[in-house]
Amino acid sequence: MDYKKVALNLHQNNIIIDTHLDLAGEIYNRYMAGEKDVIKNRYLENFKKGGFNIIVSSLYIDGIFLPEMALKVALGQINAIMEDIKTCNGEVILVKTKEHLNKVINENKIGIILSFEGLEPIGNELGLLKIFYELGVRAAGLVWSRRNFVADGCSFNPVEEGQRGGLTNFGVEVVKLMEEMNMVIDVSHLNDEGFWDIVKFTNKPFIASHSNSRSIHNRMRNLNDDQIKAIAERNGVIGINAYKNIAGVEEKDNPIEKLADHIEYIINLVGAEHVGYGFDLCNNYYDSELKFNYVEQDSDSLKSHADVYLLTEELLKRGIHEDDVKLIIGGNFYRILNEIFK
Repeated sequence: MDYKKVALNLHQNNIIIDTHLDLAGEIYNRYMAGEKDVIKNRYLENFKKGGFNIIVSSLYIDGIFLPEMALKVALGQINAIMEDIKTCNGEVILVKTKEHLNKVINENKIGIILSFEGLEPIGNELGLLKIFYELGVRAAGLVWSRRNFVADGCSFNPVEEGQRGGLTNFGVEVVKLMEEMNMVIDVSHLNDEGFWDIVKFTNKPFIASHSNSRSIHNRMRNLNDDQIKAIAERNGVIGINAYKNIAGVEEKDNPIEKLADHIEYIINLVGAEHVGYGFDLCNNYYDSELKFNYVEQDSDSLKSHADVYLLTEELLKRGIHEDDVKLIIGGNFYRILNEIFK
């Protein structure tokens, strides 16, 4: 079998989804530096080469803006990405409804879904979540790796800390409202205590948009086997993170093979129906022209979205059936979106 040819064909003829990219934050950052047309000039060609239909853009607020400017920066990011989408000549749309999902697939467009990466912008005001929903936000990671009014985040590395908590009483209200409004609940960055609170206080499928297997790389940002099983039992999906530090890629490793190790482990544990792509590609944030640089140089296992077929090719080489690969590259997350969106 010509694995590369099959992988490229799969990417051009099936639904492809990446459930985590800090796109809105980057656009906002570049707008502040005087740059425009970010998607068109920096991403659109690679999205097309990779065959991507849907990109989930996070709304991430860096710690330097907290707490006072969280709301302002989040609104600024939404405004920036909306303005940037307008420059793409109709090739990119903001996805808010199931009809938009269908439009993306049927008309060969690229859909952007907005998702919080930490609910700091709503503070402790439930009504603000409703306002953000009206602005188009359709998913939320409750926390980044820190504490907010909703829950406690997990640290990347062991830290000295006091008593950890799960969901607060406000957090319980938030997840119940999210389910009521048909928003996707995302447990990436949530600590273990909060994860099990999500299982306890919610009923619908939920996702981990950009997390890996703790058995392959033992760090708190990843999921242990019981958590992976819990997501699968709820018919949810885990997006594999390509950030080297989270995937556990060391200098001696082949990054593509390491990502495939995580995917293969999850398949063997709970089945191919519960894993997808959520790459968290960050290399574009390392730029001397930007006011804020959040990552180290060469932090990603993949150079760009154009190279994602390399991972798909590796899955095929490992004997994963084409039908299962179709689910992994986008079918699984598309199922979730179709089920939760109105």
